[in-house]
Amino acid sequence: MKKQIIFLAIIVVTLSACKENKKETVKGISLENLDPSAVPGNDFYQFACGGWLASNPLKPEYARFGTFDALREKSREQVKNLINELSLQTHQPGSVAQKIGDLYALAMDSVRLNAEGATPLLPYLNKLQAVSDKSELTAVLAGMFRDGMSPFFHPFVSADDRNSAINIFHLYQGGYSLPDRDYYLEKTEKATEIRTKYIELVEQLFVLSGYAPEEAAKASAATMAIETQLAKAAFPREKLRDPVMNYHKITVEELARKVSCIDWPLFFQTIGIKGIQELNLSQAEPLSEVNKVLASASLTDIKYYLSWNAILASSSFLSDAYSDATFEFFGKTLSGKEQQQERWKRAVNVIDGGLGEAVGQFYVEKYFPPAAKEKMLNLVQNLQVSLSERITNLPWMSEETKEKAQEKLGVFHVKIGYPDKWRDYSKLDINVEESYVENIVRSNNFDFDYMIGKFNQPVDRDEWFMNPQTVNAYYNPTTNEICFPAAILQPPFFNIDADDAVNYGAIGVVIGHEMTHAFDDQGRQYDKDGNLKDWWTAEDANRFKERAQVLVDCFDRIVVLDTVHANGRYTLGENIADQGGLQVSWQAYQNTLKGKETPAPIDGYTDAQRFFLGYATVWASNIRDAEILRLTKVDPHSLAKWRVNGALPQVDAWYDAFDITPDQALYVPKENRVAIW
Repeated sequence: MKKQIIFLAIIVVTLSACKENKKETVKGISLENLDPSAVPGNDFYQFACGGWLASNPLKPEYARFGTFDALREKSREQVKNLINELSLQTHQPGSVAQKIGDLYALAMDSVRLNAEGATPLLPYLNKLQAVSDKSELTAVLAGMFRDGMSPFFHPFVSADDRNSAINIFHLYQGGYSLPDRDYYLEKTEKATEIRTKYIELVEQLFVLSGYAPEEAAKASAATMAIETQLAKAAFPREKLRDPVMNYHKITVEELARKVSCIDWPLFFQTIGIKGIQELNLSQAEPLSEVNKVLASASLTDIKYYLSWNAILASSSFLSDAYSDATFEFFGKTLSGKEQQQERWKRAVNVIDGGLGEAVGQFYVEKYFPPAAKEKMLNLVQNLQVSLSERITNLPWMSEETKEKAQEKLGVFHVKIGYPDKWRDYSKLDINVEESYVENIVRSNNFDFDYMIGKFNQPVDRDEWFMNPQTVNAYYNPTTNEICFPAAILQPPFFNIDADDAVNYGAIGVVIGHEMTHAFDDQGRQYDKDGNLKDWWTAEDANRFKERAQVLVDCFDRIVVLDTVHANGRYTLGENIADQGGLQVSWQAYQNTLKGKETPAPIDGYTDAQRFFLGYATVWASNIRDAEILRLTKVDPHSLAKWRVNGALPQVDAWYDAFDITPDQALYVPKENRVAIW
């Protein structure tokens, strides 16, 4: 998938506490979500969400549980019910219903999985161990990518950033299994502890896979050495946010000189690409480091590293011993979770990954009313008008740049609910006579071939990058599109009958957030056609950067835990989108009131207060300390608390709504507030 797609990630709104005995139609704010003892100007997050936080303690399976997780749970339950309904019916062999039911049955058969143990994986490991010369590694690597593994780097096909009408081949850095390069490089006590436990996990899974303990220790040491070498050369996440720095179009001949240890003609032939002459080498230095590893590491160590990639990629589809061990590290150590998700939830996640649009077709038929799509289209149009008005009135932007910004806004491709054309799964074979691992590998082959089939073909601007049952939204700069899947457009997130002020504060800000991504520090570098092209005047670009730096500095000052600070540079795009989304949606809501009387207070809260309370409720979320530290490293979104307490003090209307005064902790002098969109 295209790396620059900007996902909203966890943005979900709840208009009432998520309890079964509550009605889903709510006209205002649920008072039990609030903490009236908190002072809005000192901690608005606690004021707006404190009641919800107290009544929704973390479940053992969660490192973070918020309103979005509650809606995701609802969506997952809906998918489970659909699958159960399908299981009661007789289906034609080869139908999508048969494939969904059989894959789910494979995932749920714990008795069979535990009886098989490592057996389904052994042929793969034996094949890797049989490699006798480095010249054989090219074909092995290509096969592993087709099978859903990612040793050394990530290959994918997607739009050419500078010619967005056509799909090209990209190579992207990777090859290490910890969530970020910093886990390998930091010298802190916590980082050292994580690396120690990671090495223990690698050893443990090698032993489970039939290796003697002594050899498993050698394998883990070799794996860690190679991953650390790759991590040292990798771009930091802040640098990955710059699309210009991550675009280097080169010929295949140039690639062969830079990474000579891979037989590239054979590689492309094996993965199914014909006639390739050039590609985007996203990050040159990390790929050059791959060449150094292949040249200097022993064949034995490389085979250990490749075997680890196969073991880890398969661990979710083998016995409980594998999944329990990986959860102990990735769930408990990294995130602080106390308990693994129930098997059926993990099974639904796999179905969503392998047959997502097939499930989505059943999902929208049952759960997505046409009226929701119609109202969303009206809301999007209202937000487009609002953003257009704000662009027109920007005092810092020249008329020349404003004209191009308006052109880009005017040709947004808006996707609501579900795709107009569903994906064809007829060539995917799910066979219960074969192991879960074998079926997953075949599903991965199917997905890889689907992606490779796009090479050198026109970009399909109607393709979706999320399933309808996904609780999320995104903006994609190369297609200049905003997308809102069906699952995010249902109560309690989006309520047709809810108070307008609350809906604009909630779903309205979501829409504005995605629109603003087209003009954040990344999105603004793409033109109306989705091409990476500088359409700003130099003066306007500098003014934008000056204003954005205010937001960087603001979030850099935030202490998320102990002495750990937020990363204002890495989270800049999402912070711009939050601030812009608030401004745009607030103005859109004000536009709906023109010529009308101001709505009366509900439960003592004015419509302006309900707008901002609706926004804050989106981010009600309890979180473990370990997850705070992990997300601060890997998530381009600010933590939930700071998407409220960091964003709202930049919005003038919030001060007026709650009478925020200079003596209160969140107060920011007007001249110091961010003023971008």
